[in-house]
Amino acid sequence: MVSTELLRHLVIQQKSQIEKGGVFVERSILRQVLDAFADNRVLVLTGIRRCGKSTLLKQIMRTKTRYCYVNFEDERLLGFRAEEFESLNEVLMEVYGAPATYFFDEIQNIDKFETFVRRLQDEGKKVVITGSNASLLSQEFGTRLTGRYKSFEVYPFSFAEFLSLKKIGVKNGVKESLYIAEEKVKLKTAFSTYVESGGMPEYLKNQDSEYIKTLYDNIIYRDIIARYSIRRQRLVRELVGILASAISLPFTYNSLKKSLGLKNAITVKEYITYLSGAYLFFELLRFDYSVKKQLNSPRKCYIIDTAFSLLGGFSLSPNKGRLLENIVFIELRRRGKEVYYYSKNRECDFITKDGRRISGAIQVCHELNDENLDRETEGLLEAMADLNVKEGIILTSDQEELMRSGETTIIIKPVWKWLLEGST
Repeated sequence: MVSTELLRHLVIQQKSQIEKGGVFVERSILRQVLDAFADNRVLVLTGIRRCGKSTLLKQIMRTKTRYCYVNFEDERLLGFRAEEFESLNEVLMEVYGAPATYFFDEIQNIDKFETFVRRLQDEGKKVVITGSNASLLSQEFGTRLTGRYKSFEVYPFSFAEFLSLKKIGVKNGVKESLYIAEEKVKLKTAFSTYVESGGMPEYLKNQDSEYIKTLYDNIIYRDIIARYSIRRQRLVRELVGILASAISLPFTYNSLKKSLGLKNAITVKEYITYLSGAYLFFELLRFDYSVKKQLNSPRKCYIIDTAFSLLGGFSLSPNKGRLLENIVFIELRRRGKEVYYYSKNRECDFITKDGRRISGAIQVCHELNDENLDRETEGLLEAMADLNVKEGIILTSDQEELMRSGETTIIIKPVWKWLLEGST
Protein backbone atom coordinates (compact mmCIF):
# COMPACT_ATOMS: atom_id res chain seq x y z
CA MET A 1 0.00 0.00 0.00
CA VAL A 2 1.10 3.55 -0.77
CA SER A 3 -0.42 6.24 1.46
CA THR A 4 -2.35 9.16 -0.03
CA GLU A 5 0.10 11.57 1.58
CA LEU A 6 3.04 9.87 -0.11
CA LEU A 7 1.19 9.85 -3.44
CA ARG A 8 0.56 13.59 -3.08
CA HIS A 9 4.19 14.29 -2.24
CA LEU A 10 5.40 12.12 -5.12
CA VAL A 11 3.04 13.68 -7.68
CA ILE A 12 3.98 17.23 -6.65
CA GLN A 13 7.68 16.37 -6.82
CA GLN A 14 7.39 14.71 -10.22
CA LYS A 15 5.33 17.64 -11.49
CA SER A 16 8.14 20.00 -10.56
CA GLN A 17 10.70 17.82 -12.29
CA ILE A 18 8.73 17.36 -15.49
CA GLU A 19 8.01 21.09 -15.78
CA LYS A 20 11.66 22.11 -15.53
CA GLY A 21 12.84 24.06 -18.53
CA GLY A 22 15.48 22.81 -20.89
CA VAL A 23 16.55 22.68 -24.49
CA PHE A 24 15.80 19.35 -26.13
CA VAL A 25 16.48 17.86 -29.53
CA GLU A 26 13.08 17.58 -31.19
CA ARG A 27 12.50 13.92 -31.93
CA SER A 28 11.57 13.07 -35.49
CA ILE A 29 8.65 10.96 -34.25
CA LEU A 30 7.07 13.91 -32.38
CA ARG A 31 4.87 15.05 -35.28
CA GLN A 32 3.48 11.54 -35.77
CA VAL A 33 2.59 11.24 -32.09
CA LEU A 34 0.92 14.65 -32.00
CA ASP A 35 -1.13 13.79 -35.09
CA ALA A 36 -2.41 10.71 -33.23
CA PHE A 37 -4.12 12.97 -30.66
CA ALA A 38 -6.93 13.38 -33.21
CA ASP A 39 -8.84 10.38 -31.83
CA ASN A 40 -9.40 8.78 -28.43
CA ARG A 41 -6.99 5.86 -28.74
CA VAL A 42 -4.41 5.26 -26.02
CA LEU A 43 -0.92 6.18 -27.29
CA VAL A 44 1.87 3.78 -26.35
CA LEU A 45 5.53 4.81 -26.68
CA THR A 46 7.86 1.84 -26.33
CA GLY A 47 11.62 1.58 -26.54
CA ILE A 48 14.76 0.58 -24.71
CA ARG A 49 15.44 2.10 -21.32
CA ARG A 50 16.98 5.64 -21.49
CA CYS A 51 16.42 6.13 -25.22
CA GLY A 52 14.54 9.39 -24.64
CA LYS A 53 10.91 8.38 -24.07
CA SER A 54 10.46 10.67 -21.03
CA THR A 55 12.00 13.60 -22.90
CA LEU A 56 9.60 12.93 -25.76
CA LEU A 57 6.75 13.12 -23.23
CA LYS A 58 8.03 16.54 -22.16
CA GLN A 59 8.01 17.68 -25.77
CA ILE A 60 4.41 16.50 -26.13
CA MET A 61 3.42 18.19 -22.86
CA ARG A 62 4.71 21.53 -24.12
CA THR A 63 1.92 21.43 -26.71
CA LYS A 64 -0.80 20.69 -24.12
CA THR A 65 -2.40 22.59 -21.25
CA ARG A 66 -4.57 20.28 -19.14
CA TYR A 67 -2.42 17.25 -18.39
CA CYS A 68 -0.97 15.24 -15.51
CA TYR A 69 2.07 12.98 -15.17
CA VAL A 70 3.23 9.98 -13.12
CA ASN A 71 6.48 8.06 -13.41
CA PHE A 72 5.95 4.52 -12.12
CA GLU A 73 9.68 3.83 -12.22
CA ASP A 74 9.94 5.70 -8.90
CA GLU A 75 11.00 3.22 -6.21
CA ARG A 76 8.45 4.73 -3.80
CA LEU A 77 5.74 3.14 -5.94
CA LEU A 78 7.08 -0.39 -5.54
CA GLY A 79 4.15 -1.31 -3.32
CA PHE A 80 1.52 0.37 -5.53
CA ARG A 81 -1.40 -1.87 -6.50
CA ALA A 82 -4.12 -1.61 -9.13
CA GLU A 83 -6.84 -0.89 -6.55
CA GLU A 84 -4.98 2.30 -5.55
CA PHE A 85 -5.37 3.93 -8.98
CA GLU A 86 -8.51 5.72 -7.84
CA SER A 87 -6.65 7.30 -4.92
CA LEU A 88 -3.90 8.31 -7.32
CA ASN A 89 -6.45 9.81 -9.69
CA GLU A 90 -7.93 11.91 -6.88
CA VAL A 91 -4.45 13.21 -6.05
CA LEU A 92 -3.80 14.01 -9.71
CA MET A 93 -7.03 16.01 -9.95
CA GLU A 94 -6.12 17.84 -6.74
CA VAL A 95 -2.60 18.74 -7.91
CA TYR A 96 -3.24 19.34 -11.61
CA GLY A 97 -6.85 20.50 -11.64
CA ALA A 98 -8.98 18.64 -14.16
CA PRO A 99 -6.54 16.91 -16.53
CA ALA A 100 -7.70 15.94 -20.01
CA THR A 101 -4.52 14.04 -20.86
CA TYR A 102 -2.77 11.50 -18.62
CA PHE A 103 0.94 10.77 -19.15
CA PHE A 104 2.25 7.59 -17.51
CA ASP A 105 5.92 6.57 -17.60
CA GLU A 106 6.75 2.82 -17.30
CA ILE A 107 3.23 1.91 -16.21
CA GLN A 108 3.78 -1.77 -17.07
CA ASN A 109 5.44 -2.04 -13.65
CA ILE A 110 1.93 -2.08 -12.13
CA ASP A 111 -0.05 -5.29 -12.46
CA LYS A 112 -3.45 -4.90 -14.18
CA PHE A 113 -2.81 -1.25 -15.05
CA GLU A 114 -4.83 -1.68 -18.25
CA THR A 115 -8.12 -1.73 -16.31
CA PHE A 116 -7.54 1.82 -15.05
CA VAL A 117 -6.38 3.00 -18.47
CA ARG A 118 -9.53 1.55 -20.04
CA ARG A 119 -11.69 3.41 -17.52
CA LEU A 120 -9.92 6.72 -18.23
CA GLN A 121 -10.42 6.18 -21.94
CA ASP A 122 -14.12 5.41 -21.43
CA GLU A 123 -14.38 8.73 -19.56
CA GLY A 124 -13.05 10.55 -22.62
CA LYS A 125 -9.51 11.12 -21.34
CA LYS A 126 -6.47 10.91 -23.59
CA VAL A 127 -3.84 8.53 -22.18
CA VAL A 128 -0.19 8.41 -23.24
CA ILE A 129 1.95 5.57 -21.89
CA THR A 130 5.65 4.76 -22.13
CA GLY A 131 7.21 1.38 -21.47
CA SER A 132 10.53 -0.39 -21.90
CA ASN A 133 9.07 -3.87 -22.33
CA ALA A 134 7.11 -4.46 -25.51
CA SER A 135 5.95 -7.98 -24.67
CA LEU A 136 4.45 -7.07 -21.29
CA LEU A 137 2.58 -4.09 -22.72
CA SER A 138 1.24 -6.07 -25.67
CA GLN A 139 0.03 -8.87 -23.38
CA GLU A 140 -1.94 -6.46 -21.23
CA PHE A 141 -3.36 -4.44 -24.13
CA GLY A 142 -4.28 -7.59 -25.98
CA THR A 143 -6.82 -8.48 -23.28
CA ARG A 144 -8.36 -5.11 -22.40
CA LEU A 145 -7.59 -2.61 -25.13
CA THR A 146 -7.64 -4.52 -28.41
CA GLY A 147 -8.10 -2.00 -31.22
CA ARG A 148 -8.17 0.92 -28.80
CA TYR A 149 -4.52 1.93 -28.79
CA LYS A 150 -1.79 3.02 -31.21
CA SER A 151 1.86 2.10 -30.66
CA PHE A 152 5.01 4.04 -31.53
CA GLU A 153 8.52 2.68 -31.16
CA VAL A 154 11.10 5.16 -29.87
CA TYR A 155 14.73 4.54 -30.80
CA PRO A 156 18.02 6.13 -29.81
CA PHE A 157 18.95 9.26 -31.79
CA SER A 158 18.99 8.94 -35.56
CA PHE A 159 21.94 10.46 -37.41
CA ALA A 160 19.84 13.57 -38.16
CA GLU A 161 18.98 13.92 -34.45
CA PHE A 162 22.64 13.36 -33.58
CA LEU A 163 23.58 16.26 -35.88
CA SER A 164 20.94 18.41 -34.21
CA LEU A 165 22.36 17.58 -30.77
CA LYS A 166 25.84 18.51 -31.95
CA LYS A 167 24.46 21.66 -33.63
CA ILE A 168 25.74 20.58 -37.02
CA GLY A 169 23.52 21.93 -39.77
CA VAL A 170 23.06 20.59 -43.28
CA LYS A 171 23.34 23.77 -45.32
CA ASN A 172 22.20 22.45 -48.68
CA GLY A 173 19.25 20.47 -47.31
CA VAL A 174 19.13 16.71 -46.97
CA LYS A 175 17.46 16.16 -50.35
CA GLU A 176 20.34 17.71 -52.30
CA SER A 177 22.34 15.22 -54.34
CA LEU A 178 25.47 17.35 -54.10
CA TYR A 179 27.15 18.69 -50.97
CA ILE A 180 29.80 21.36 -50.91
CA ALA A 181 33.21 19.92 -50.06
CA GLU A 182 33.46 21.53 -46.64
CA GLU A 183 30.04 20.30 -45.61
CA LYS A 184 30.71 16.78 -46.86
CA VAL A 185 33.88 16.51 -44.77
CA LYS A 186 32.00 17.79 -41.73
CA LEU A 187 29.18 15.26 -42.16
CA LYS A 188 31.58 12.36 -42.78
CA THR A 189 33.51 13.22 -39.62
CA ALA A 190 30.28 13.47 -37.63
CA PHE A 191 29.10 10.13 -39.00
CA SER A 192 32.34 8.41 -37.95
CA THR A 193 31.67 9.65 -34.41
CA TYR A 194 28.05 8.48 -34.63
CA VAL A 195 29.11 4.97 -35.70
CA GLU A 196 31.32 4.63 -32.64
CA SER A 197 29.23 6.54 -30.08
CA GLY A 198 25.75 5.44 -31.12
CA GLY A 199 22.62 7.42 -30.32
CA MET A 200 21.80 6.98 -26.63
CA PRO A 201 21.01 10.61 -25.63
CA GLU A 202 22.60 10.78 -22.17
CA TYR A 203 25.75 8.98 -23.28
CA LEU A 204 26.20 11.42 -26.15
CA LYS A 205 26.01 14.30 -23.69
CA ASN A 206 28.45 12.99 -21.09
CA GLN A 207 30.59 10.51 -23.10
CA ASP A 208 31.05 8.52 -19.89
CA SER A 209 31.79 4.91 -20.75
CA GLU A 210 30.81 3.87 -17.23
CA TYR A 211 27.31 5.26 -17.86
CA ILE A 212 26.75 3.10 -20.92
CA LYS A 213 28.23 0.04 -19.18
CA THR A 214 25.94 0.55 -16.18
CA LEU A 215 22.92 1.04 -18.43
CA TYR A 216 23.83 -2.12 -20.36
CA ASP A 217 24.06 -4.11 -17.12
CA ASN A 218 20.82 -2.61 -15.77
CA ILE A 219 18.91 -3.60 -18.88
CA ILE A 220 20.19 -7.16 -18.68
CA TYR A 221 19.53 -7.48 -14.95
CA ARG A 222 16.36 -5.42 -14.38
CA ASP A 223 14.55 -6.00 -17.67
CA ILE A 224 15.57 -9.61 -18.19
CA ILE A 225 17.00 -11.47 -15.20
CA ALA A 226 14.94 -9.84 -12.41
CA ARG A 227 11.73 -9.37 -14.38
CA TYR A 228 11.57 -13.01 -15.45
CA SER A 229 13.13 -14.45 -12.27
CA ILE A 230 15.95 -16.13 -14.17
CA ARG A 231 18.26 -18.09 -11.90
CA ARG A 232 20.93 -18.89 -14.48
CA GLN A 233 22.30 -15.37 -14.71
CA ARG A 234 25.64 -16.43 -16.13
CA LEU A 235 23.86 -18.12 -19.03
CA VAL A 236 21.98 -14.94 -19.94
CA ARG A 237 25.15 -12.86 -19.87
CA GLU A 238 27.00 -15.40 -22.01
CA LEU A 239 24.18 -15.35 -24.56
CA VAL A 240 24.19 -11.55 -24.63
CA GLY A 241 27.96 -11.59 -25.16
CA ILE A 242 27.65 -14.01 -28.08
CA LEU A 243 24.89 -11.99 -29.74
CA ALA A 244 26.67 -8.66 -29.23
CA SER A 245 29.82 -9.95 -30.89
CA ALA A 246 27.99 -11.61 -33.79
CA ILE A 247 25.61 -8.92 -35.05
CA SER A 248 24.54 -9.43 -38.67
CA LEU A 249 25.78 -13.06 -38.71
CA PRO A 250 23.36 -15.99 -39.25
CA PHE A 251 22.54 -18.21 -36.29
CA THR A 252 20.09 -20.89 -35.23
CA TYR A 253 18.73 -21.66 -31.79
CA ASN A 254 20.45 -25.03 -32.00
CA SER A 255 23.84 -23.49 -32.77
CA LEU A 256 23.50 -21.16 -29.77
CA LYS A 257 22.35 -24.09 -27.64
CA LYS A 258 25.60 -25.91 -28.42
CA SER A 259 27.72 -22.81 -27.77
CA LEU A 260 26.07 -22.41 -24.35
CA GLY A 261 26.25 -26.10 -23.49
CA LEU A 262 22.48 -26.52 -23.13
CA LYS A 263 20.43 -29.66 -23.71
CA ASN A 264 17.62 -28.00 -25.68
CA ALA A 265 17.05 -24.84 -27.69
CA ILE A 266 13.82 -23.77 -26.00
CA THR A 267 15.70 -21.87 -23.28
CA VAL A 268 17.71 -19.98 -25.92
CA LYS A 269 14.54 -19.04 -27.77
CA GLU A 270 12.88 -17.80 -24.56
CA TYR A 271 15.89 -15.70 -23.55
CA ILE A 272 16.13 -14.09 -27.00
CA THR A 273 12.41 -13.31 -26.80
CA TYR A 274 13.05 -11.53 -23.50
CA LEU A 275 15.98 -9.60 -25.00
CA SER A 276 13.84 -8.56 -27.96
CA GLY A 277 10.99 -7.52 -25.66
CA ALA A 278 13.40 -5.22 -23.82
CA TYR A 279 14.55 -3.75 -27.18
CA LEU A 280 18.18 -4.75 -26.68
CA PHE A 281 18.35 -7.13 -29.65
CA PHE A 282 16.24 -7.73 -32.75
CA GLU A 283 15.92 -10.90 -34.79
CA LEU A 284 15.80 -10.73 -38.58
CA LEU A 285 14.13 -13.54 -40.53
CA ARG A 286 15.12 -14.78 -43.98
CA PHE A 287 12.58 -13.79 -46.63
CA ASP A 288 10.49 -16.58 -48.05
CA TYR A 289 6.96 -16.71 -49.36
CA SER A 290 6.49 -19.75 -47.11
CA VAL A 291 6.08 -18.68 -43.48
CA LYS A 292 7.10 -22.16 -42.35
CA LYS A 293 10.41 -21.92 -44.25
CA GLN A 294 10.98 -18.45 -42.84
CA LEU A 295 10.63 -19.66 -39.28
CA ASN A 296 12.86 -22.70 -39.85
CA SER A 297 15.68 -20.78 -41.56
CA PRO A 298 18.71 -19.28 -39.78
CA ARG A 299 18.12 -15.82 -38.32
CA LYS A 300 20.30 -12.78 -37.92
CA CYS A 301 20.61 -10.56 -34.89
CA TYR A 302 21.09 -6.80 -34.54
CA ILE A 303 21.62 -4.66 -31.45
CA ILE A 304 19.69 -1.50 -30.61
CA ASP A 305 22.74 0.79 -30.58
CA THR A 306 26.33 0.49 -31.74
CA ALA A 307 27.62 1.79 -28.38
CA PHE A 308 26.37 -1.45 -26.81
CA SER A 309 27.91 -3.64 -29.50
CA LEU A 310 31.31 -2.04 -28.99
CA LEU A 311 31.00 -2.66 -25.25
CA GLY A 312 30.19 -6.28 -25.97
CA GLY A 313 33.62 -6.92 -27.40
CA PHE A 314 32.76 -5.94 -30.97
CA SER A 315 35.99 -4.27 -32.08
CA LEU A 316 35.59 -1.31 -34.42
CA SER A 317 38.40 -1.73 -36.95
CA PRO A 318 37.79 -5.14 -38.58
CA ASN A 319 33.98 -4.96 -38.48
CA LYS A 320 33.09 -1.58 -39.90
CA GLY A 321 30.83 -3.14 -42.50
CA ARG A 322 28.82 -5.01 -39.86
CA LEU A 323 28.47 -1.85 -37.75
CA LEU A 324 27.17 0.01 -40.80
CA GLU A 325 24.77 -2.85 -41.45
CA ASN A 326 23.49 -2.59 -37.87
CA ILE A 327 22.91 1.15 -38.26
CA VAL A 328 21.00 0.60 -41.51
CA PHE A 329 18.82 -2.09 -39.93
CA ILE A 330 17.86 0.13 -36.97
CA GLU A 331 17.11 3.00 -39.36
CA LEU A 332 14.82 0.77 -41.43
CA ARG A 333 12.94 -0.13 -38.26
CA ARG A 334 12.84 3.53 -37.27
CA ARG A 335 11.17 4.24 -40.61
CA GLY A 336 8.58 1.55 -39.88
CA LYS A 337 9.74 -0.87 -42.56
CA GLU A 338 8.99 -4.58 -42.55
CA VAL A 339 12.48 -6.04 -43.02
CA TYR A 340 13.98 -9.42 -43.98
CA TYR A 341 17.26 -10.69 -45.37
CA TYR A 342 17.52 -12.62 -48.63
CA SER A 343 19.55 -15.79 -49.10
CA LYS A 344 19.58 -18.33 -51.94
CA ASN A 345 22.67 -18.78 -54.08
CA ARG A 346 23.86 -15.37 -52.90
CA GLU A 347 22.85 -13.10 -50.05
CA CYS A 348 21.30 -9.64 -49.85
CA ASP A 349 21.39 -7.87 -46.49
CA PHE A 350 17.90 -6.33 -46.45
CA ILE A 351 14.62 -6.75 -48.27
CA THR A 352 11.86 -4.29 -47.36
CA LYS A 353 8.18 -5.07 -47.71
CA ASP A 354 5.15 -2.76 -47.81
CA GLY A 355 2.04 -4.87 -47.35
CA ARG A 356 2.32 -7.66 -49.93
CA ARG A 357 4.72 -5.73 -52.14
CA ILE A 358 8.51 -6.03 -52.00
CA SER A 359 9.56 -2.39 -51.96
CA GLY A 360 13.35 -2.44 -51.81
CA ALA A 361 16.62 -4.34 -51.75
CA ILE A 362 19.65 -3.02 -49.86
CA GLN A 363 23.22 -4.25 -49.59
CA VAL A 364 25.64 -2.78 -47.03
CA CYS A 365 29.43 -2.95 -46.96
CA HIS A 366 32.24 -0.75 -45.70
CA GLU A 367 33.82 -0.42 -49.14
CA LEU A 368 33.29 -1.84 -52.60
CA ASN A 369 36.57 -3.13 -54.03
CA ASP A 370 37.90 -5.73 -56.46
CA GLU A 371 37.63 -8.47 -53.85
CA ASN A 372 33.96 -8.03 -52.95
CA LEU A 373 32.38 -6.24 -55.94
CA ASP A 374 31.04 -9.39 -57.58
CA ARG A 375 29.77 -10.85 -54.31
CA GLU A 376 27.93 -7.69 -53.25
CA THR A 377 26.41 -6.88 -56.65
CA GLU A 378 25.48 -10.47 -57.52
CA GLY A 379 23.71 -10.95 -54.18
CA LEU A 380 21.74 -7.76 -54.74
CA LEU A 381 20.94 -8.53 -58.39
CA GLU A 382 19.78 -12.07 -57.56
CA ALA A 383 17.39 -10.73 -54.92
CA MET A 384 16.13 -8.03 -57.29
CA ALA A 385 15.50 -10.51 -60.10
CA ASP A 386 13.83 -13.07 -57.83
CA LEU A 387 11.59 -10.49 -56.15
CA ASN A 388 10.95 -8.24 -59.17
CA VAL A 389 12.68 -5.15 -57.78
CA LYS A 390 13.96 -2.75 -60.44
CA GLU A 391 16.12 -0.49 -58.25
CA GLY A 392 18.55 -1.63 -55.58
CA ILE A 393 20.92 0.20 -53.24
CA ILE A 394 24.43 -0.51 -52.05
CA LEU A 395 25.37 1.56 -49.02
CA THR A 396 29.05 2.12 -48.23
CA SER A 397 31.14 4.43 -46.08
CA ASP A 398 31.95 6.92 -48.81
CA GLN A 399 31.42 5.70 -52.38
CA GLU A 400 28.86 7.09 -54.81
CA GLU A 401 28.02 5.74 -58.24
CA LEU A 402 25.15 4.69 -60.50
CA MET A 403 25.19 1.26 -62.19
CA ARG A 404 22.66 0.19 -64.84
CA SER A 405 22.15 -3.24 -66.35
CA GLY A 406 19.17 -3.61 -68.65
CA GLU A 407 16.07 -2.54 -66.73
CA THR A 408 17.76 -2.68 -63.34
CA THR A 409 19.55 0.15 -61.54
CA ILE A 410 21.94 -0.06 -58.62
CA ILE A 411 22.51 3.13 -56.65
CA ILE A 412 25.72 3.23 -54.65
CA LYS A 413 25.82 5.93 -51.99
CA PRO A 414 27.29 6.71 -48.54
CA VAL A 415 25.32 5.46 -45.55
CA TRP A 416 25.34 8.95 -43.98
CA LYS A 417 23.68 10.47 -47.05
CA TRP A 418 21.02 7.75 -47.13
CA LEU A 419 20.30 8.31 -43.44
CA LEU A 420 19.75 12.04 -43.99
CA GLU A 421 17.57 11.52 -47.05
CA GLY A 422 15.11 9.64 -44.88
CA SER A 423 14.95 12.30 -42.17
CA THR A 424 12.47 14.61 -43.87
